[in-house]
Amino acid sequence: MFSRRNRRPTSADLLKAWESLDSGDVPGALRQLRAAGEEQPLAEVALVVRRAAGSAGFDDLAEAAAALTAAPERLQALYDFGYACVERGVPYLAVPALREALRRSDGSLAVLRELVSAYEAEGRHREAVTELARHEGKSADWPDRYLLVFNALMAGDLELARRQHALLGEPEDTVWQPARERQDRMLERAAAAERARTLGPTDLRGWQYVIAGTVLGTLSPFGFTAGMNGRYAWLQDSPDRCLRGLLRLRTLLDATETRPRSVSLLPDRDSMILGLAAAEVLGLPAEPFTPGRADTVVVAYDLDGLAEHDGGPDIIGDLFERAPGQVLHAHAACWTDPPAITADSVGLLHQSLVTPWGEQLRQGADGGVERGPADDRPAAEIAAGITGADPAADPGDGEGPEDADAEFAAFATAVRSTWLRGDRSRVRSAGPVPSSRFA
Repeated sequence: MFSRRNRRPTSADLLKAWESLDSGDVPGALRQLRAAGEEQPLAEVALVVRRAAGSAGFDDLAEAAAALTAAPERLQALYDFGYACVERGVPYLAVPALREALRRSDGSLAVLRELVSAYEAEGRHREAVTELARHEGKSADWPDRYLLVFNALMAGDLELARRQHALLGEPEDTVWQPARERQDRMLERAAAAERARTLGPTDLRGWQYVIAGTVLGTLSPFGFTAGMNGRYAWLQDSPDRCLRGLLRLRTLLDATETRPRSVSLLPDRDSMILGLAAAEVLGLPAEPFTPGRADTVVVAYDLDGLAEHDGGPDIIGDLFERAPGQVLHAHAACWTDPPAITADSVGLLHQSLVTPWGEQLRQGADGGVERGPADDRPAAEIAAGITGADPAADPGDGEGPEDADAEFAAFATAVRSTWLRGDRSRVRSAGPVPSSRFA
């Protein structure tokens, strides 16, 4: 299986990961392990993981990997390795070991639940559904049927989700009650969204609302047929896009008959700029953010930027629970690594982004590409540039669906009764609408 004398993997794919570790590149080794696929010998994978975990100081994972290397057919070693991989944020390495543990345990519910956890962390909800349905005969309502409903929703299978939800009893343990209420809201949002659209496999706006309660303002007009489905990959943002996002926010507030009395300004510079522009677009007074303020629009450019600001984590904690009439709008949200809380309204979804006033790439005097300087003008001056921008939609590459204002308004009207409910829990999964990812 592997050389016991040299203790090196024999698989060519795994040797690439080993060589990355030789050069001290732990992230590179983990990327190679992902690229190698799930058919590699588990003992050899564990050998590489043990060395990588030791370099990273993850003693628990290193110990679990050593145990699996020594006894790759032992059920407990398989489970412990999979559990440690999930806990340490490498769930893709957990899946093969937990699948084998599930087979060897004759469908142990403990192993099944850990495998489902790994699948969920990887966004592989359809596979989670398959395993949960296969073991439905001996599973419990809580958490197993609940997980089946959740993963069916995340996989886009509303019929299965509704059928299983109808069979789901009330939880006896109150610890599950918040999860039950979140799931109820997801299904209510699905019913509301279906009044405006069919929730097809590429309906990004519809499914974003179902899974997160977020109304997505604009769709990317680039790469729709190439697999982006309305999300941006790398984006140099512009004042035009900022204004278009704010106008969609205004339409959303009008369509849902939401009547804020102010715009709450967050302290990070990016959010301050956008918040000042939002106050002008919405015709509302701007006030510094205060926790618990009701009937206000809290405007963030990007919640990740707020989290990095001094005091930002405390503000994010304050925003987790929604004050009456409070709307949280974020212009941009990363879909591959979602922010710590979920906004009620998001202008666009991206993987990587440069702000309009950041160090954007441009063509240099020699014809090459260079990074320009950041715009250090006062926030109010930059905000005035946003309100005076051109909000017309970018035509893009012409291959995606038209993102018409009237269609957006109709969607906002349809979901009016189910918007702004519950907390703002983080939603890690991208849901049933896939998009191409870039390293």
